Amino acid sequence: MKRFLLVLISLLAVLQYQLWFGVNSLPGSVQLREQIAVQQESNAKLVARNQVLREEIIDLRSGTEALEERARNELGMVKKGETFFRVVGERLKPAN
Repeated sequence: MKRFLLVLISLLAVLQYQLWFGVNSLPGSVQLREQIAVQQESNAKLVARNQVLREEIIDLRSGTEALEERARNELGMVKKGETFFRVVGERLKPAN
């Protein structure tokens, strides 16, 4: 009977060691869950960014207004017959 009890206690010790310090331990599992949560948050941000880019691509393919707006803003292009004015000056100081 003593041997049986000794075997059960040693089996319990081995299982507890595996639970707390083994390859797939409980603390390791908690750490992996935290990493998964961080990665899912990052993925959600990327999905939202991709959706915005998809909508922009659809807009650029469907009409010329978005294309024209982009050319004006990013490339500084102007239409024929238009005159481009750049206003340069100091910022107005607030009156005291």
